[in-house]
Amino acid sequence: MSSIKTINPATGETLEEYQQMSREEACAKVDACHEAFESWKLKSLEERADVLRALAKALRDNKEELAQLMTDEVGKLIGDSRDEVELCASICDYTAEHGPSELADEQRDPSNAGRGIVTYSPIGVVYGIQPWNFPAYQVIRYAIANLMTGNGVILKHASNCTGSGLKIAEIFEKGGLPQNLFTVLVIDHDTSDAIIAHDKVRGVTLTGSDGGGKHVAEEAGKVLKPLVLELGSNDAYLVFEDADIDKAAEVCARARLYNNGQTCINGKRFIVTDAVYDEFVEKFVDRFKAIKIGDPNSDDSDMGPMARTDLREDVQGQVEKSVENGATIACGGEIPDGPGAYYPATVLTDVAPGQPAYDDEIFGPVASVIRAKDDEDAMRLANDSRYGLGGGILSRDTDRAIKMAKKHFDTGMIFINTYGVADPSMPFGGVKNSGYGREHGGFGVKEFANIKSIFVGAA
Repeated sequence: MSSIKTINPATGETLEEYQQMSREEACAKVDACHEAFESWKLKSLEERADVLRALAKALRDNKEELAQLMTDEVGKLIGDSRDEVELCASICDYTAEHGPSELADEQRDPSNAGRGIVTYSPIGVVYGIQPWNFPAYQVIRYAIANLMTGNGVILKHASNCTGSGLKIAEIFEKGGLPQNLFTVLVIDHDTSDAIIAHDKVRGVTLTGSDGGGKHVAEEAGKVLKPLVLELGSNDAYLVFEDADIDKAAEVCARARLYNNGQTCINGKRFIVTDAVYDEFVEKFVDRFKAIKIGDPNSDDSDMGPMARTDLREDVQGQVEKSVENGATIACGGEIPDGPGAYYPATVLTDVAPGQPAYDDEIFGPVASVIRAKDDEDAMRLANDSRYGLGGGILSRDTDRAIKMAKKHFDTGMIFINTYGVADPSMPFGGVKNSGYGREHGGFGVKEFANIKSIFVGAA
């Protein structure tokens, strides 16, 4: 039977080895999760909410251990790992507070009955396939919403953060979640396809690449199962002519380099109006040159390693191909000597169609700077992408920026004069090749609910 080794990307050293489950073992886990769901679905909304509050406490009680494991497995700065665990706990708290009202019965007045009731019922076991860049948050985001709905939850985590997935299951058990209701499968891709087809799995959610999304959508489509996809993106941050350029350079640098540049809603293309282009590039490049790369456990490090050396090679290949097709390296752009999967903060200019830096998602600390004629041209260039997850606008005229975001920006999320990753109160998701469906903001608890219409006549 095959095994999975987790590697510390800061040192290249092996952390742990895990045996993969057979298809039979994995399917038995799904059956056990379904059995746990049969009892969980009968709990009241407030009873489920109380358990979520206990899970929030358990996450905070185990913050240091989980944060250190995430940093060891994927190279996140230790401070960012701690913040991630706190975000996960806040998602539990938010969902516990607002979930009961979001899922409460609604009264209607149908013309063909005395009264109507709309009720939100759980559907069963939901299977989540999750990536490595946020080993806890990606799991909590879909798991907590579905536990609130009353569903059971299965997780296939990325292989390089297998330990983090298993640790979350352990923490959930400490927090009082019923046994088997949240279950981690250590499996390969072929077995994963079999889990999608399993008759006890009623919904599927994936966070990953658009290529992975197409495959999972095809597999789920074969068995007519509902799906939520949160896929890659090539998010554009627009620097308008009236922007505060010092602030724009600071926000855009943070948007690109947060989480070692490995976030689906990192800023990746920076589209700058001609009138302020030169000033912005100078200040932006200065910020990238000042980034200190080093041990993710050190408070002195601004950026840690990428999650794996093969991912670093992919990024370097995209940079080299972009340069071959006309891009210019303003800083960075070379793999450093020494152990670990480190890659420098890199800025590319002269970015244009036909280059990976323009057309594709570069999932690493590489910024693509693009010149626009004016603000309207900047918006046109921003939407010239097959992706549509997030983006940003830097402008002193906030009202105009909001209007542009509402009427013209073809993405699911827009940040104006700021950068952020996620908040429990705001919906998360995108359009086009960035996927479909929404999580957070009261929407996630209904994605895998059976919305029932009950028509009531006189007895």
